Amino acid sequence: MCLYRPEQSPLAGWGMPFANFFDSTITVKNKAEGGESTRTFIEENLWKPVADSLRPGDYVLIQFGHNDEVPSKESYTTEKDYKANLIRFITETRNKRAYPLLITPVARRTFDDLGIIKDAHKAYSAIVRNVALECKVPLIDLNKKSQHLLQELGPEKSKFLFLALGENPYYPKGEEDITHFNALGARKMAELVLAEIKALKLELANHIVNQQQ
Repeated sequence: MCLYRPEQSPLAGWGMPFANFFDSTITVKNKAEGGESTRTFIEENLWKPVADSLRPGDYVLIQFGHNDEVPSKESYTTEKDYKANLIRFITETRNKRAYPLLITPVARRTFDDLGIIKDAHKAYSAIVRNVALECKVPLIDLNKKSQHLLQELGPEKSKFLFLALGENPYYPKGEEDITHFNALGARKMAELVLAEIKALKLELANHIVNQQQ
């Protein structure tokens, strides 16, 4: 979701093209940071400036999971704390009369031997869905939507949405990247999110423009 510097091209987060599909009345502030979990986003004081800056009527798109769910990462967050952190983001957003919008983590390009996409975020996506129900927050299930897209493309064609071997500055040359998007992949994921904003009939959907360009 986050922004990447020009020198990191072709690495692209879906939040980059997403910002270009709104009319001039909408300002998109992308505060996502690569490698962060809900826990580290709070501990490193990245969340407080977001909450403090909110104004009534703002939308806050909340998507975490990739870095929360991996026990070997320093960013690991237990399922219990992940849920509590999501609820904190929702509560503090609503305290400012702004609107939280939960998004499940985007799928990884992982297929089994039969070419069936795997649900790499099953447990943590389920938590997001449950929190959305409990707190009555609009949900974009990007995990399911992106899995469907990758399944339609299949194991080989779906590679064209991700960085090719050796293109990712975060992985050694020759290691396959199943997580980070190139410009095409970022745009495809942004389009899925935009379509869901429309399907939810959020007021924000009235400001979406040029989606087909």
